[in-house]
Amino acid sequence: MIVRPRKLLLAGMGASMRNRRISDVYDAVEALLPELRTRARATEDERQVSTEVMRDLTGTGLFTVLQPHRYGGLEADPVDFFAVVRRVASACGSTGWVSSVLGVHPWHLALFDGRAQQDVWGEDPDTLLSSAYAPMGRAVASDGGYFFSGRWSYSSGIAHAGWVLVGGFVVDDAGDPIDFRTFLIPARDYRVDDVWDTVGLRGTGSNDVVVEDAFVPEYRTLSFAATVQCRCPGQDVNPSALYRLPFSAVFSTAIATPIVGMADGAYTAFVEQQTARRESSNTLRVPDDPFMHAALAESARDIEIAWTQLRGNLDALLESARAQERIPLSLRIKTRRDQVGASGSAVAAIDRLFDFAGGAALRSSAPLQRFWRDAHAGRAHVINDPHQALTLSGRSELGHDIRDAWV
Repeated sequence: MIVRPRKLLLAGMGASMRNRRISDVYDAVEALLPELRTRARATEDERQVSTEVMRDLTGTGLFTVLQPHRYGGLEADPVDFFAVVRRVASACGSTGWVSSVLGVHPWHLALFDGRAQQDVWGEDPDTLLSSAYAPMGRAVASDGGYFFSGRWSYSSGIAHAGWVLVGGFVVDDAGDPIDFRTFLIPARDYRVDDVWDTVGLRGTGSNDVVVEDAFVPEYRTLSFAATVQCRCPGQDVNPSALYRLPFSAVFSTAIATPIVGMADGAYTAFVEQQTARRESSNTLRVPDDPFMHAALAESARDIEIAWTQLRGNLDALLESARAQERIPLSLRIKTRRDQVGASGSAVAAIDRLFDFAGGAALRSSAPLQRFWRDAHAGRAHVINDPHQALTLSGRSELGHDIRDAWV
């Protein structure tokens, strides 16, 4: 199930990417997939993507697809970025997950004040950022910024990042929250605690981040309200429609797309397994089971529907942004509904195949069981929790007042 990127946004590229196109990124990533498949088990055993693989992925330009032109990025259509992520995840779920979340952060940084972007990319435009957006930090205002502390879990790929984006509340003198902001912190101001030891997405290195009384300049923070309104200071220097999309839509797609890619990988692994079983002298003739055939067709259908919905909503969002229109609340809600639906459909597709895979799929060397575990781990991310998003959609259809920070 190969989905190639479609159109390009090429005008005004920075010097380092001037001769690179999104199709070049796609082809370079495609060439890496056999190595990523081969290394999938080692990635899991090491509990993080290797430095060598990260170097190779950086060399493809994957992490600059959503980066502004002014820092050497492609500033490409987000559908093209997620199409590449989908392919990476089809080879290794953990590598696809890390590629997606680290690859979407340049888009988020582009929303910050231009001085923050210069701090990160001024000397090295290949600098990567990790994140942990839950508001676990507490910030106290001081002259020109905030003193900030907190501890966050699940910062995927942080071993490869030079900066981290973390969420926190600004508090008043009584300690009560008065604003929710994202804080941009350099590696010198945080500690990483190695605690990631899980049954799924083991190779993402999603360790804890600890910040202790670090000073963060005001310009290295971004109010969550600004991202909801799609009115951010970074638009002064990055005027592209790409940077007028809702954070909730772009980031949630970054969490759903790798799971769709894992379903692709599981589908391919299942077909290869069943083909091999058919060629063996198996008297049970399992590959001729019509119920298995139907399950295969249903899974293929669900995977493609999941991707089609994600892609279609991104197209609609970008069309509104290009027209400089206010993005309709109904589209924002639909995007969240379809995002949790896509991750759920992808997991269901894998489950359906796993039911017919037999004992061979349980071997630790079998890719199908790894995709099964990784997809369920990805589904556990709070962004993929269906209940809130689906309830929100239902309430909207019945005319209820909608107040939700994620739309």
